[in-house]
Amino acid sequence: MEAPLPAALLLLLPLLLVSLALLARRRRGRRTPPLRLLVVAGSGGHTAEILRLLSCLSESYSPRHYIFADSDKMSEAKILSFEQKRSETFSNSQFTLDRIPRSREVRQSWISSVVTTLYSILYSLPLTYKLKPDLVLCNGPGTCVPVCISALLLGLLGIKRAIIVYVESICRVETLSLSGKILYYFSDYFIVQWPDLKEKYPKSIYLGRLV
Repeated sequence: MEAPLPAALLLLLPLLLVSLALLARRRRGRRTPPLRLLVVAGSGGHTAEILRLLSCLSESYSPRHYIFADSDKMSEAKILSFEQKRSETFSNSQFTLDRIPRSREVRQSWISSVVTTLYSILYSLPLTYKLKPDLVLCNGPGTCVPVCISALLLGLLGIKRAIIVYVESICRVETLSLSGKILYYFSDYFIVQWPDLKEKYPKSIYLGRLV
């Protein structure tokens, strides 16, 4: 397996996110930090990976709004533990937790998945409107699809333009996840962690192994 990315290169991700958010705000003539960050967590290793990415971000990304599926029993505990440790460094750390209906269960049929995904989008839209993030950061759980679509709709309606940054999971070496295949066409920045994926998906950004 490829060695972890050196610390100096790992700094590229937060610098990239900061520059994107600042550019978006300058275009709208608004003040700069703090940056409202919406983070989509997921079951399995997705939450652990996204929290490792967040650990290198400054307190400029505040508040952090976490969204995960209502059937996800593990993400909340991991996020609370992460934020508790973070508060020891940043005393004014702010975050929120929200649940939405899961868009697709494992081995769920494609036809029923369309119905549950539409329901999840309808549930996500008012929540995303309330949060109005500057950045949406996700890494592959199915929950990120309705959240990102909701963010896109708000932008199309002229309500709030959010930058969507998708980081494909480290375990995706040669093929994208289903969420990745969908959001590859809609995300502003699509980051992969393996060179084979960069060759197959030229729009993607390869920064090496991030987590």
